[in-house]
Amino acid sequence: MSGVNGAGRYAPSPSGDLHVGNLRTALLAWCFARASGRRFLMRIEDLDRARDAGAATRQLEDLSRIGIDWDEEAVLQSRLGEAHDAAIDQLDAAGLVYECTCTRADILAAPSAPHAPPGAYPGTCRDRSDADRARERDRIAPRRPALRLRVPTGMAAPEFVDRILGRVSGEIDDFVLRRGDGTVAYNLAVVVDDAAMGIDQIVRGDDLAPSTPRHIVLQRLLELPSPPAVEYAHVPLVLGASGARLAKRDGAVTLAELRADGASDAGVLAMLARSLDLASSGEQVNAQLLLERFDPDALPRSPWAWPGVVNSATS
Repeated sequence: MSGVNGAGRYAPSPSGDLHVGNLRTALLAWCFARASGRRFLMRIEDLDRARDAGAATRQLEDLSRIGIDWDEEAVLQSRLGEAHDAAIDQLDAAGLVYECTCTRADILAAPSAPHAPPGAYPGTCRDRSDADRARERDRIAPRRPALRLRVPTGMAAPEFVDRILGRVSGEIDDFVLRRGDGTVAYNLAVVVDDAAMGIDQIVRGDDLAPSTPRHIVLQRLLELPSPPAVEYAHVPLVLGASGARLAKRDGAVTLAELRADGASDAGVLAMLARSLDLASSGEQVNAQLLLERFDPDALPRSPWAWPGVVNSATS
């Protein structure tokens, strides 16, 4: 794919300042898009109000500080509600939506199908009668039912070829489209938003790779572009000192915290570049230079362990 008329994107949740793992993924998404001749777009995924800490402006400023630019004004996901509703209505009209009153505890306690991954939905509410659904609504009031996708019987779980991971497959269950509190689920929103924005290249952390078969199912059911017309690259995460995914508990991990400790924006960029084998030790770089060196096939395939400090030689 040339990507001339397509776009890549970065889509943070405004739940707090971006840490170096987020910045590294954003840098990779930018490199993938620019190197393939695509536009690069920004979307703030602010649907979940409970997690919105008002950090979007700071996040965009930090991305700009390390040299990442984008081609249009950042899109707020919360303003795309009509498209989300229309997608659910389309699925509902095809008989592919049903109400679910199960809690997380209900799902974990229920017998699961053979070979189903842990936490997969067992189909408890899938085939209830209208009368049973009405009784369930009364039982959980004032809480409302969630809406789940009724994956068509016999629909095979899709496979896709990832630029980093190679061939990927996964099991598909009847996943949530809208939560009981009315919030549209990530899996539905991300598919609708990417299609609406003309995104045909999706670069994100490899922890989201298991969700991608769900996204492809939705793309096909909604008649939206799907692989191979959409390219995926799930990149390795940054790990903290414990070996788990990097988090705020791992010390100074945001750009503001690192700057307060004496690091420069250029020093942080150089550190990220070294982690991607795009710069040598002590070398000063800028985003444009990284783009000239960028080769997706030469990227590290293993997680990067956060060193906890920025090399003083480039800070």
